[in-house]
Amino acid sequence: MDAKTNQREASTRKNTWHLAYWTGSWVLTVAIATFGPEVIWDYNSGISLIFILINAIVGIGMILMNRKYINGLDELQKKVNTDAMAIAFGVGVVGGMSYSILDITNVIPFEAEISFLIMLVGITYLIGVVVSNIRYR
Repeated sequence: MDAKTNQREASTRKNTWHLAYWTGSWVLTVAIATFGPEVIWDYNSGISLIFILINAIVGIGMILMNRKYINGLDELQKKVNTDAMAIAFGVGVVGGMSYSILDITNVIPFEAEISFLIMLVGITYLIGVVVSNIRYR
């Protein structure tokens, strides 16, 4: 391997860890903003607003880090991630609308929660990355 390949791999590894840090931090702030009012601060609106803002700021950091991560990938990995994101986006939009309509029309006996949609999009993205990596080998 040449020096440029080693440098790209080191940069990708570093960006992957940074993205994992930002993603983990965002998930933690989601949990705090969601469960904090009930468990920690007894529904104080001011404290809730602060943690929701922190969550949004950390989320923006995660988005920017995700962009940096993707921009640092080689062309094949960019294609793999772009394909996976396109599929996940489509599943999110179509699945989300269908899920919402199921709730609105009372076809499902429970409220449609965004957390299910987020899990669906995340799982779809992961499957898309794995399938694309296998396909392009």
